[in-house]
Amino acid sequence: MNFINPKTDFAFKKIFGSEDSKDILISFLNALLYEAQSVIEDLEIIDPYLAPNIKGIKDTYLDVKAKITGDKTVIIEMQVLNVEYFQQRVLYNATKTYSMQLSTGSGYSNLNPVIALTITDFKMFENMDTVISHFIFKEKTFLVDYLADEFELVFVELPKFNKGLDELETLTDKWIYFMKTAQALQSVPEELGNVEELKQAFQIASTANLNAQELDDLDKREIWIQDQRGSISLATKIALAEGIEQGIEQGIEQGIKQGNLRLITRLLERSVGALSPEIQACISQLSVEELESLGEAVLDFATLSDLTTWLQAHNNRQ
Repeated sequence: MNFINPKTDFAFKKIFGSEDSKDILISFLNALLYEAQSVIEDLEIIDPYLAPNIKGIKDTYLDVKAKITGDKTVIIEMQVLNVEYFQQRVLYNATKTYSMQLSTGSGYSNLNPVIALTITDFKMFENMDTVISHFIFKEKTFLVDYLADEFELVFVELPKFNKGLDELETLTDKWIYFMKTAQALQSVPEELGNVEELKQAFQIASTANLNAQELDDLDKREIWIQDQRGSISLATKIALAEGIEQGIEQGIEQGIKQGNLRLITRLLERSVGALSPEIQACISQLSVEELESLGEAVLDFATLSDLTTWLQAHNNRQ
């Protein structure tokens, strides 16, 4: 028996955001947000891409969105690649979800709490060993809470979780273990299968329950992730090789810049399409360090407007 990788956006949405995922998502959120206490008794899974289309409002990157007990909204994102400005993106998505609750003329009393739950396949906070970190607004000196229940950011860093199957003690442990290792398992472990919601999650994640199109989409997504990871490593190697070659005439730094520029241009054209002469000229004016930042940011670009927004933001900082 084989299982899809719940860390990919396709699999994550299928397991936690489908019509049959309500009980699974309740168990998952109680485990990660409330230390496995039954705080959430009911929820409504919402399509995270149904937000109003307002000019000037950037698209939201979400995997699952739900309205839980107490009229709280939980937005959930699974992030595999550590891209530039990711922490700012998490904050943007959370604040956007909070503010978009109000329609024209409605009062602030209509605002309900928002929780942003982010699961990462990389370490975000190197100075902390904890797997789950929980952020709220506090006064800087006296650490007094400011609307603590109104706005929360919760992060789960999978690489920090090192427990083996025989060390799992809580429901929280079991869900994190599922997220981290499901793809590598050949069967449902007894330690996880005795939890009904986890058993259901494994059933949805079984490749035997996917049709040919879903398997093809999943395979393409896995390949894409590996390609993006490899492109970062390859970019460094190519930039160094081309930079050394051109460094004889124009200096090592300029050579590395040209190598980076050619590679990043190719990556951008594959991701967002042909680049206008104006955009190419703008990119060519970036420094070596800025090109490296753009090389990481390109992994998160879906359209040409994402690139132009990045370039405009950079110019505004200069």
